[in-house]
Amino acid sequence: MVEACGLGKRFTTGPRVLNAIDFSARRGERIALVGSNGAGKSTFLRCLVGLVPFGDGTVEVLGQRFSEQPNRRQRVALRRRLGFVFQFHGLVGRTSALSNVVNGALGQGNGNHALAPERLRTDALDALAAVGLSDRALDRTDTLSGGQSQRVAIARALVHRPELVIADEPAASLDPVAGAEVMSVFHGLAEQRGATLIFTTHDLQHALDYSDRIVALAAGHVVLDSPTVHLRVSDLEAIYRD
Repeated sequence: MVEACGLGKRFTTGPRVLNAIDFSARRGERIALVGSNGAGKSTFLRCLVGLVPFGDGTVEVLGQRFSEQPNRRQRVALRRRLGFVFQFHGLVGRTSALSNVVNGALGQGNGNHALAPERLRTDALDALAAVGLSDRALDRTDTLSGGQSQRVAIARALVHRPELVIADEPAASLDPVAGAEVMSVFHGLAEQRGATLIFTTHDLQHALDYSDRIVALAAGHVVLDSPTVHLRVSDLEAIYRD
């Protein structure tokens, strides 16, 4: 599903953010990416999906192989098979939850769900039902709680049933209860649909509970890559102390 070979990244100023990273993800894996602030986690995810150009190495995602950044044809191909959930969900607050999910599938920013094809509206309603928000589908997203808003963002990412789901700290802005609920829903849906899931988190218990493999970055290097069953919180805490 995903393979990075020798991936390196440096911004215009400052040290290298990523250093010759080799990484792969198999179909159906759930991978937690952990590491301290500045370790390169978010940049790594954005390089994998072509949101940020990289300088060294190659990436192959869902059969699309590229250096630096995917071309337009590759971006279109990836968009159909990829879902991305950001830490700050970026919903349009003055429109309904349903419109936000529909617009995510259409690649638009601010349209009305009533103008969408019936099939797409049905898919969007099904996605909202899957995250437990059928009763809030027509409510403006600026009236929802943080946890509910993040569920809408998850529905938006999953509405087209992607094969690969990337999430950058999907529960970071939520309180512990809402965060655990969101991660449980997110992980469960990815598992039910057979999607590969790669997510970053600072919550080490989330990493252990919702993955079957954990990869840790430190200073742009992979310093741990292990099946989750072999790890404890203390093993992960050591990464932050080194």
